[in-house]
Amino acid sequence: MPFLTAVKPLRYPHDWIRARAEGRKLTVLTAYDATMARLLARSKVDALLVGDSLGMIVQGKRSTLQVTLAEMMYHTRMVRRGAPDHFVIADLPFASFQTSRRTGVENGLQLLKKTEASAIKLEGANRLTLKVIRALVDAGVPVMGHIGLEPQSYLTMGGFRVQRATDTLLEKARALEEAGCFALVLELIERKTAEAITAAIQIPTIGIGSGPGTSGQVLVTHDILGLDPDFRPRHTARYANLAETVQNAANQYVREVEEGIFPGPEQSFSP
Repeated sequence: MPFLTAVKPLRYPHDWIRARAEGRKLTVLTAYDATMARLLARSKVDALLVGDSLGMIVQGKRSTLQVTLAEMMYHTRMVRRGAPDHFVIADLPFASFQTSRRTGVENGLQLLKKTEASAIKLEGANRLTLKVIRALVDAGVPVMGHIGLEPQSYLTMGGFRVQRATDTLLEKARALEEAGCFALVLELIERKTAEAITAAIQIPTIGIGSGPGTSGQVLVTHDILGLDPDFRPRHTARYANLAETVQNAANQYVREVEEGIFPGPEQSFSP
């Protein structure tokens, strides 16, 4: 079904600020390869996030902590090839910016430069992270912040759970805005707290598991497509059941090979 009104595409950080001022809800989905990026680029989704969630979604790991900078560059380059004109955000992974300001800035610059990403995203708002963000923004790198549940810090945050420290989260949000972030991801934050943060700052807030009061939403594409039948977190929505579709297609292929139906004349070559 076609959209009734055309919207201006997001190309630069100021487009995100403009969209929030206009009251337009922003949409972000994850992408980890060129094929999915190409499909999503043909949709109306505003931006693609190459999240370090690829460690869990693609690599089958228990957390994002083992994802490397090289892996983030590899996957972001694939997404950029699949979506050459879309706004693409790349995560700066664990241990790539937590050791020193210099290391974080160098890695952030390389992630942007070697992947042609539109922006990078950093988790957290401690003093070192804020210094890294300020330096990256000063160097011309668009930076998205991320507070609430910070998956890279799940071990010290007591696991993957909803965050409720309203005053602390508000302080972090204001600090990230002051540091130069053009937008913030709010992950697994209580609804009222997310609404308060959104009202307290001028940059867009992109929620995941944080209620409808944010400036927009981000979800993992594999979740909304139902590609993992055994994983259905409360904060997401399933708009398709592709796991069953894939399994049925594979089973039909097996049956047709076993019964001699495939390959048929149309899939065969004659002299």
